[in-house]
Amino acid sequence: MFAVLGASESVVFVSALILMLLIGAVQLVGLGGHFGIDAHVDADVDAEIDLLGWLGVGTLPLMILIVVFLALFGTTGLIIEQASHDWLGTFLSPLIAGPAALVAALPLTGFSARGLARILPRDFTTAVSLDTLVGETGQIVTGRASHGSPARARVEDVHGQAHFVMVEPNAPDQILEEGEAILLVRRENDLFRAISRGDHRLPQLGV
Repeated sequence: MFAVLGASESVVFVSALILMLLIGAVQLVGLGGHFGIDAHVDADVDAEIDLLGWLGVGTLPLMILIVVFLALFGTTGLIIEQASHDWLGTFLSPLIAGPAALVAALPLTGFSARGLARILPRDFTTAVSLDTLVGETGQIVTGRASHGSPARARVEDVHGQAHFVMVEPNAPDQILEEGEAILLVRRENDLFRAISRGDHRLPQLGV
């Protein structure tokens, strides 16, 4: 087993496992709190049969899903290389073993994600539909929103999970300034329409 770990053909798989461990360590010690939140996938729950749903996107926070994929990809690749060494007496080229491990790891990731979503505490499985953000309050954090010129806003969902979305004023003649408190009133694809909450500026939220 140690031979396969040191083989040059296994570098990509060992690297995947090392990256998985590094991401896991960062999350455990709490250094990646905001990174994990900002990278969260907003997957529409109505798209259960599409490719992203099949891969498990939306069932777990993105960082956990990445860790699961890296673990499965790295482990599967090492198993393929070890089997090749045992049966053929040589390791496979990464150009062959890599795609084979990828093909195997993708469906396994989706299967594992759905299984983990059932056993993890609900606080860790807070993927929501973008539509559920309508009616939530937030704050313009980057830019000045006007009709035809969206700005970036920070909004928290019902779980307290932060989402960064692009917004334009609901009224064509309205301007939403940076730092202004807003209310999302409707969604148009990836763009949200918002109105001012009236309290023009709030203390800057953590970004």
